[in-house]
Amino acid sequence: MQKTDFHDAVEEVLKSNSNYSADAYYFLQEVLLQAVEKQRKLSGGENKHVSGFELLESFRERMLKQFGPMSMTLLGEWGVSCTEDVGKMVFNLIEVGAFGKSKQDEEKDFVEVYDFEEVFVMPFLPKRKKLTKKS
Repeated sequence: MQKTDFHDAVEEVLKSNSNYSADAYYFLQEVLLQAVEKQRKLSGGENKHVSGFELLESFRERMLKQFGPMSMTLLGEWGVSCTEDVGKMVFNLIEVGAFGKSKQDEEKDFVEVYDFEEVFVMPFLPKRKKLTKKS
């Protein structure tokens, strides 16, 4: 499938599925580019496929670095509440030709990889609240 212009791809996705905001898709594009670059560095310049897990790790890292304690609020505004939502966005973009896919890629790769509350809220709570949350 031929790659399409990303802006056009997002517009096409939003026509049929408006569960997630355009900003979430643009952020996901940045995350994918970051993950690809990270893979390229690790493989000595070779282009390698980014797995769902690797993409989610880059998503988590970039979200925390860029938005810190506001991450969960922003994700809520974007309509993204779990790793499965990220996977749905990825597969929406695959359907319109904006992202590529290997034969091994499946939506289930994105299911319950990590808990958003644990990674985007807990690090910013005072130690005392962290202790009571885990109990």
